[in-house]
Parts: sequence; structure tokens; C-alpha cells
Amino acid sequence: MKTSLLSLTLALGLLPAAALAQEPVVNVIEARHQYLEDAQQFSRKAYDQLTNAQKYNHYDMKGHAERAKQLLVQVNQEIRAATDAANAADAQRAHK
Repeated sequence: MKTSLLSLTLALGLLPAAALAQEPVVNVIEARHQYLEDAQQFSRKAYDQLTNAQKYNHYDMKGHAERAKQLLVQVNQEIRAATDAANAADAQRAHK
């Protein structure tokens, strides 16, 4: 019982790290938000280029490229949030 409780605690402790390891996705595909879609695609391309740079430099960048990739994941999430906010504002204006 103690072993499984310890395993569960360790697994839950690793969840935030696993969440940061995700790659940015392009999930803004709406004609009325073309600039946000473009921004999201640029952030995805930057992420991919950082991955290429890491491979080329044998991952010897003192963690800076990885940190930049984590920030790009956050950028991507904010772009999606901006799209959702714009959609909500549009819907609110339409109901007035």
C-alpha cells in the first residue's frame, strides 16, 4: 500500500513537467482570425526550428533552447485564449 501511494505521489508530481513537454498545436483555423492563425503557425515553426537546432548542436545549449520551446507552448496557449476571447466578444456584440 505504501509503495503504491508513493508511486502515485511521484506520478502526480511529474504531471506538470509532462504538461510542459507538449508541443504547440495549430488549433486556430478560422477565417476571421487569420492573424492569430498565422501567429500560431509561426510559433509552431519556431518550435520546430529550435528542435532542429538542438539536434544539430547535440542538445548542448545549457537548457536555453528547451526553455524557449516551453515558452512557445505557452505562447500557443495564449493565442488560443485570444481567439476564444475574440469569439466571445463577437458573440456578445451579435446579441446586442
